[in-house]
Amino acid sequence: MDLRSIQQPLKQHYRDDPGAAVITLRAQADSTTVPTTCSVDIGRAVYEAEAHAGVGGSGGTPCSGDLLLGALAACAQITCQMVAAASGIPLESASVAVEGELDLRGTLGLDPQAPVGFRQIQVDFDLRAPQASAEELTKLKERTERYCVVLQTLLSPPEISVSFSG
Repeated sequence: MDLRSIQQPLKQHYRDDPGAAVITLRAQADSTTVPTTCSVDIGRAVYEAEAHAGVGGSGGTPCSGDLLLGALAACAQITCQMVAAASGIPLESASVAVEGELDLRGTLGLDPQAPVGFRQIQVDFDLRAPQASAEELTKLKERTERYCVVLQTLLSPPEISVSFSG
């Protein structure tokens, strides 16, 4: 796949019309008959999610934390592959493992000192690129980190507003 030829007209379009580069992604979660589950519609697919088993879910369906870590793994994986392809870095294979640690006492309200949410997330890349130079691998790492949307969102959180209506 020649990624540069695919992206070139897109880049030119965004240079000519910067407003066209601003997109809005949406997701909507809706209730089910069980208070520990929901359905999540991202427009192209619907996923089932539930509370983690450690807070009352069954453990049979991904929890929101799983989905967050999965989004980070997917974004890092695709970004790495695209950077390698666009840069001509010979990458035989790549995989990304993401692990997050959280203290369930926070979300259960048991300890006001326990944070609600992940307190640490580790992203590990396993690359097979025997033909790539050390310089190419450094460039791949730097550009993957720079252009991974989910990673950058977590590192520099956006302004978030929350509203309730009834």
